[in-house]
Amino acid sequence: MRPFHHLLANNLVANVTNFTVWFAVTFWVFLETRSVFATGMIAGLYLVLTAGLAFWLGSLVDHNLKKRVMLGSSLASAAFYSAALALLVLTPPAQLTALSAPVLWIFIGLVMGGVIAGNVRAIALPTLVTVLVPEDRRDRANGLVGMATGIGFLTTSVISGLLVAWGGMGGTLIFALALTAAVFLHLRFVRVDEPDPRAASVNADGTPGRRRVDLRGTLLVVGAVPGLFALILFATFNNFLGGVFMALMDAYGLSMMKVQQWGLLWGGVSTAFILSGIVIAKTGLGGNPLRTLMIVNLIAWSTAALFTLQPSVVLLAAGCFIWMFVGPFAEAAEHTTLQKVVPFERQGRVFGFAQSVEQAASPLTAFLIGPLTQFVVIPFMTDGVGAEAIGGWFGTGPARGIALVFTVAGLIGLAATVIAFNSTPYRRLSAAYRASTTTTEPAG
Repeated sequence: MRPFHHLLANNLVANVTNFTVWFAVTFWVFLETRSVFATGMIAGLYLVLTAGLAFWLGSLVDHNLKKRVMLGSSLASAAFYSAALALLVLTPPAQLTALSAPVLWIFIGLVMGGVIAGNVRAIALPTLVTVLVPEDRRDRANGLVGMATGIGFLTTSVISGLLVAWGGMGGTLIFALALTAAVFLHLRFVRVDEPDPRAASVNADGTPGRRRVDLRGTLLVVGAVPGLFALILFATFNNFLGGVFMALMDAYGLSMMKVQQWGLLWGGVSTAFILSGIVIAKTGLGGNPLRTLMIVNLIAWSTAALFTLQPSVVLLAAGCFIWMFVGPFAEAAEHTTLQKVVPFERQGRVFGFAQSVEQAASPLTAFLIGPLTQFVVIPFMTDGVGAEAIGGWFGTGPARGIALVFTVAGLIGLAATVIAFNSTPYRRLSAAYRASTTTTEPAG
């Protein structure tokens, strides 16, 4: 387990670095422009790139040594951050605060490129769990991955808020480059015994096989497991609604408090990720991870429907805490299922395919929800029909318009989860998981 723990710590620092940059650029753009539209576009850009590149990144993971892919990820992130820092230094400040200025969006694109380059680690690490962790302990290992994510969110939110307040984007990018270098150097000295991916792509005559994306083969693998497509589609729908949170959460929080306070609050509630990871690592996910997935989704969407009913920092903090506590359960349940029912040599592509499809819905929400909230829902709850109808108890104004979007998304998600929990694909995939033998152990 020692190599796994080193990889977990390395991924933690890399994730802190990349997501600090992402949080920081979102905070910075909102504070400079006061535009929900802009934050929605940033979230949408991130999700479009994630969805568009995930399957290719999964093929990269399958066809190369996982450690080498992770090292390349750090080098790519460093290149993007260096370019963004150079642009920031060379561009007059006024041009970087105007929404109509192309240079602002080029800068955002470079920053997002560095963040996206780190996403390959989210595909590589679950496949390394299959290599390094016995099957009966993988759910607990996945819980540790969730705990590391929580620690990352805890530190990220605090660091990004302080960096933006005191050092701006320049200080943030210098911070990111320093940690990226440290991550690269540490990983160089971590020994990982993993099978040679070239052995899994040899033709019958002994010649090297074609190392390609192979979407058709991956679809056949996914389709061969009863209910697996349905699981991916369910996660896709959840992410469709989750795009609301990515696009609007920062704007909603910053409408109630200063950026430093929002960063500290976000850091405090992010301890839920850590607690959740500890619980999973200690107890596992039970005999049917899919049932756990459905239960935590019922909790998550019920919370989403309730936490913005009143303009309260206490409700906001409680809602975020519960949402983050159940999140690692859902992610660990999906990963544990895929690690058992998908052959190891295909896991990178299946994880990448799942990430690509699941994230494909969120950009649509993120791109639509920013303008929709800014130009329709906020006026509706400021001086429109909504303000007259429910404003007396729900509240009125821009922040209450954002709150209404959260409540509606929660109710839709709750209804979808109840339907999925009682569906035939859920029962079929649960049966397939229980019946699956250990066919995913890596050779070599």
